[in-house]
Amino acid sequence: MFRQSSLLLAALAAAPAGAQLPRHAELDLEAANRLAARAIQTCRSEGRAIVVAVVDRGGNLVVLQRDDGVGPHNAEASRRKAYTALSTRRPTLTLARDAQAVPDTRNLAALPELLLLGGGVPLLAQKQVVGAIGVAGGGGPMNDHACAQAAIGAVAELDQPTP
Repeated sequence: MFRQSSLLLAALAAAPAGAQLPRHAELDLEAANRLAARAIQTCRSEGRAIVVAVVDRGGNLVVLQRDDGVGPHNAEASRRKAYTALSTRRPTLTLARDAQAVPDTRNLAALPELLLLGGGVPLLAQKQVVGAIGVAGGGGPMNDHACAQAAIGAVAELDQPTP
């Protein structure tokens, strides 16, 4: 038994350096706050008040900010939009449109945490998902999506969306 353990330890010690766990960019509180502030600022400039949620790569809520006068249901909607974008790695506006056109995608609406309504956008750094942003209350899914996308410009380290 001792010999087997010694062989195992020797094999592990000889493992190549490439066997280390991969390192990932992390979405920190400062970046999440900048995203939320930019989303709110963008929507305000269009006369819209919103709620914005930012989640990290694990789906944990990092920031939730509600502008004045926004209905309370929008807080949960923004969180679920962010979670949906993170989980599916796709903008929720795209998912919602696909759900109307593709019967298999429509089934995603049956999952309790997902919300197939525009306003959720995954956040990528070097093409790796690091979190997501969700916007609700901006007067419709297109407006919510636009404010979420505009927010990404507040963090230079994130991959910027293509028009």
